[in-house]
Amino acid sequence: MNKIRVRFAPSPTGPLHMGGVRTALFNYLFAKKHGGDFLLRIEDTDQKRFVPGAEEYIVESLKWCGIVPDEGAGFGGDLGPYHQSQRKDIYPAYCEQLIQSGWAYYAFDTSEELDNARTAFEAENKTFIYNRYTRESLKNSISLDDDAVKKLIDAGTPYVIRFKMPHDVIVSNEDLIRGKVSFNTNDLDDKVLFKADGLPTYHLANVVDDYLMKISHVIRGEEWLPSLPLHVLLYEALGWKDAMPQFAHLPLILKPVGKGKLSKRDGDKLGFPVFPLLWTDPATGEISSGYREEGYFPDAFINMLALLGWNPGTEQEIFSLEELTQSFGLERVGKSGSKFDPEKTKWFNHQYLVNRDNQMLASDFEKEIENRLSSINRELEGNKITFDRASLPTIVSLVKDRVNFVSEMWEQSSFFFVAPSDYDAKTVKKRWKEDTPQLMTDLKAVIETIEDFSSENCEEIIKNWITENEHNMGAVMNAFRLSIVGAPKGPHMFDIIAIIGKEETLARLQHAIAHINR
Repeated sequence: MNKIRVRFAPSPTGPLHMGGVRTALFNYLFAKKHGGDFLLRIEDTDQKRFVPGAEEYIVESLKWCGIVPDEGAGFGGDLGPYHQSQRKDIYPAYCEQLIQSGWAYYAFDTSEELDNARTAFEAENKTFIYNRYTRESLKNSISLDDDAVKKLIDAGTPYVIRFKMPHDVIVSNEDLIRGKVSFNTNDLDDKVLFKADGLPTYHLANVVDDYLMKISHVIRGEEWLPSLPLHVLLYEALGWKDAMPQFAHLPLILKPVGKGKLSKRDGDKLGFPVFPLLWTDPATGEISSGYREEGYFPDAFINMLALLGWNPGTEQEIFSLEELTQSFGLERVGKSGSKFDPEKTKWFNHQYLVNRDNQMLASDFEKEIENRLSSINRELEGNKITFDRASLPTIVSLVKDRVNFVSEMWEQSSFFFVAPSDYDAKTVKKRWKEDTPQLMTDLKAVIETIEDFSSENCEEIIKNWITENEHNMGAVMNAFRLSIVGAPKGPHMFDIIAIIGKEETLARLQHAIAHINR
């Protein structure tokens, strides 16, 4: 068996959609599972749709996701160049071969002439298709004699080269996901292979490059399934039938409602990203959100994408990239589309967050704290608020179960860094009774006597005091939390005070006693 070689071949016409990332991922997993190569090829022959910065965005997205090509644009390799625009001198010879063998022909029709043909068909409630039924009435090297064709070419008349689709042929192929698929050539048009601007279309360049780059398997989205018969026939026409890759067409990623292909508009409407990274449209300045900037971990994003269309055959949902590589197989990729669930995507990120090393999380969270405190400190006239970095791993371990993103940790832990300046009104009304100030004063006196301010020791001493004095446990602890946190939230109370320390605990109690009024 020849070495497995697959490619991801995006066009730099805008940001990389998450469906494109999944296509790249499935190609990558398939290659790595079989010890093969994963290539990145930039199909940039459509110069009219080229968008500045799109290629760089594609490469950065793949790197962020950990889907690193073995060779290709920006990564080197022996079978380049890997930009189709840099390979334009390669394709004319193959077009000439197709013309000489009768598989292709010159077409000189102008845009105006084709528009007129369409209008004439529409007048009869028909759809115009450039094919065997219409080609002989149009301006091409089939309807014109050789001398007329030569004169047009010599005169520099613009032309395209079209594939001559055979009549009444059934083209069949064994798709690795969908099984046998068949097409009748009578339903197909004569696609343009070579454009008047001197560049090939996707169809010709795709087949030629896959052959020259020794691609063994073409794994792409199902939107390319209608192109399959043309590509199969091109392999045959060019004499490469025995070298033709195996094809697999991936199912669509569907809207959250389950119908229709997931689009940027769906993300804008429902408030979730559809691109891996933030993208700023160079033409309009419009900004589209990205998973990276929204706080998703790349491995969580990849894990989520892998399960959109692929089923491991087990109940396992959390996979590292290495585990995905070991488990992946096209035989478990479904034929029907997979509904995207934004809430499930958050769930994946939560799983990766809670299992992430606390030291790494602390490093991520530190940036958020610095930004928050910087804003707060700008409004302070007195001493600036600082924080103890050594306590961050412990703090994140206490709050990470409550959040989906690192950015949400501040809401769950701000009281570790900033003393409350006001208190939740509903909790004050419910928990702060007439005798509460005295209770908190007595509690403050108990805390002043504690020397070992560890969580365990504080809990033992304070709970014993509550029990011995026959105080209501809930009344004391709820008022205590309100005094320290400012609201009925947060992790274990004694873990909180152990981290903020004895001096800060006493100061907050004193402030609450003095400032909370029913």
